[in-house]
Amino acid sequence: MKPWLGEEEAQAAAAAVASGWVAQGPRVKAFEDAFATRMAASHAVAVSSATAGLHLALVLVGVGPGDEVIVPSLSFIATANAVRYVGATPVFADVELTTMNLSAQTISPLITARTKAVILVHQAGAPADLDGVHALCDPAGIAVVEDAACAIGATYQGALIGSHSDLAVFSFHPRKLVTTGEGGMIAIRPDQWAVRARTLREHGMSLSAAERHAQGAPAFEQYLETAFNYRMTDLQAAVGIVQLGRLEPMVARRRELAQRYQAALADLDGFLTATDPTWGTTNYQSFWVLLPDDLGVERNQVMARLHELGVSSRRGIMAAHLEQAYHGHPHVALPVTERLTRRSLILPLYHHLSESEQDQVIAALRDAVGANHRRSMSTRVAS
Repeated sequence: MKPWLGEEEAQAAAAAVASGWVAQGPRVKAFEDAFATRMAASHAVAVSSATAGLHLALVLVGVGPGDEVIVPSLSFIATANAVRYVGATPVFADVELTTMNLSAQTISPLITARTKAVILVHQAGAPADLDGVHALCDPAGIAVVEDAACAIGATYQGALIGSHSDLAVFSFHPRKLVTTGEGGMIAIRPDQWAVRARTLREHGMSLSAAERHAQGAPAFEQYLETAFNYRMTDLQAAVGIVQLGRLEPMVARRRELAQRYQAALADLDGFLTATDPTWGTTNYQSFWVLLPDDLGVERNQVMARLHELGVSSRRGIMAAHLEQAYHGHPHVALPVTERLTRRSLILPLYHHLSESEQDQVIAALRDAVGANHRRSMSTRVAS
């Protein structure tokens, strides 16, 4: 991944420096307003990271000790960690093979009287089945928090992710399409939650620093509850405003490149690749390839060969339950998760990837997996 950053972002950051206001201030407010408008969200609250956003989201819905939150193990470890931050228990559910996402079918068997929330991850930018999960959770009073860290620009039923649930959390890490270096955003529907989120991110203060400054006279804040320092800076927001304006061409280019990958790899027998689900479109934040179990070569060997040929790759999405931090944590069998994390890898995909560079990646992958898994017409007819 290479972020798409240019002179406009540099000038925006320089203007923030020249203004003298570099902490959370007017540019953060402008970024929040632009983000809410673009995503058709009621409110947008900027934070220091998507992890911070997930933490605050769970606080907002009242998750705490004794509660359970259903999460995918197949996600960056921050998804499960956020549940532990509030003293609750993460409950790992398996995912669907073709989307890498939780579904009502994988969530349902794990619901208990202690289930307070589900964190629904839109993995690698592919939208999860929101209607199906809400139909299961809403009648039971189970909150649905969207982990949309990877999903800016993805759509569900024709609308951008960010307007379908009370809470959706986005990331601006450099591996995401829109980046501010570090940072995140919470799209929030209930008015009172947006007010509280802004208080929680700034030590629980009744007046923010920007609000005190704007009053033009001495003003004294109160500290309403034990809270956090999860603020975004105006330097980051200045970059974010420019980046948000690039969203449409970013998504369009990534989808174009993803379609080239899909067409070029279609004759590899037994391989699965990232694709759109029936209910929406992915932004292809990552382009993953699942190797068949009978390939005869391990995923890590394929990655090593790609490296030898000058192509960077990344292992597939991690599984939190296999990490030391969660050793001994009870969970149900997770066969799809374990297959995906063991047999998948991520190929280069970014805005300025040229077609000749992509052809180099494709040729290197074919070399790494060997020619014996190319599908022939005779094989298809025989099967």
